[in-house]
Amino acid sequence: MKKFSMKKLFSFLFNRKHSNMTISYGIVVLMYLIIEVLIKTNNLSYLLTSLLVPTCCYIIVALALNLVVGFSGDLSLGHAAFMGIGAFVGSAISNYVYSLVPNIALRVIVAILAGSIISGIFGYLISIPVLKLSGDYLAIVTLAFCQIVKSLLNNIYLGFDDSGIHFSFINQNFTLDGGKMLINGPVGSTGNTKFSNFTVAIIMVLFTLFIVFNLINSKYGRAIKASRDNKIAASSIGIDVIKAKTLCFVVSSILAGGAGALYALNYTTLSVAKFDFNLSIMILVYVVLGGLGNIPGTIVATTILVLLPELLRSLSDYRMIAYALVLIMIMLISNNETIKNSFNSLIGIFKRKDQNNA
Repeated sequence: MKKFSMKKLFSFLFNRKHSNMTISYGIVVLMYLIIEVLIKTNNLSYLLTSLLVPTCCYIIVALALNLVVGFSGDLSLGHAAFMGIGAFVGSAISNYVYSLVPNIALRVIVAILAGSIISGIFGYLISIPVLKLSGDYLAIVTLAFCQIVKSLLNNIYLGFDDSGIHFSFINQNFTLDGGKMLINGPVGSTGNTKFSNFTVAIIMVLFTLFIVFNLINSKYGRAIKASRDNKIAASSIGIDVIKAKTLCFVVSSILAGGAGALYALNYTTLSVAKFDFNLSIMILVYVVLGGLGNIPGTIVATTILVLLPELLRSLSDYRMIAYALVLIMIMLISNNETIKNSFNSLIGIFKRKDQNNA
């Protein structure tokens, strides 16, 4: 049996391959501990407390989009659609199994799994035509997909009663005998029971990090990055570029669907209008400001940008001006080579100390 060594553990955590993973997990765990302390001591306002689960949901979707944009090199503007699909599927499933599954934790798991699976199916279907395109064309098609999904969800009427499940499109042409509407057209999903909480959301973020890091550090992840850097060279050494990109796109859509289901379980009312083009752009902003392919940066940027409008609410009319200025500052800082070199030098100091102690 090998003897445990703190030096070996430190070297493992802070080597080049695992440093991003260590920092990412550390940020999430530290954030959870600090917020839990603030909640227990009643030092966190109700408004900020209500934003905790949505923030985690946006972090998950941003990480999912970073897989496509940062690691696969494809520009997708349709992740709001996957989030919307997951949200309405998760909401419908949780309401439908409400009396069948008495355990709350099990209902949450079933809803998230259902939302993830259905989103993954749609992700696979849309990847067949989409991934044959590139650049602006791919972005336009995914944007169109987002608008199509929004229009479809706006016209779905789904309900159930003792006689079974009822469905219609465009107009509600059925009546319910003491049942419940699961999706009510433009009204969306109403009268839902709130199941999710901050602890569940943090577990989902950690699970997402686990999936993302295992994918990008696997042979499939290396194939995805090789396909991004040079498709011709990757194909010449036997890498199936379309298969690699499809895998990345489907995993990303599954994670986005799970985030959508978690988001839906945090509200009693869910509107289709939330999952539109603007949400896709906002998620892309989180990814870009955090850094393409930068997992810790995505977590930090998403957290700041989701909470910032509420923290600046006291500025009243000047709130969005201040928000825009902060966006510009983050962009300048994240692209500052001096700051990047200083951070790399700090990591190098830790490595040299570890080597000297060895």
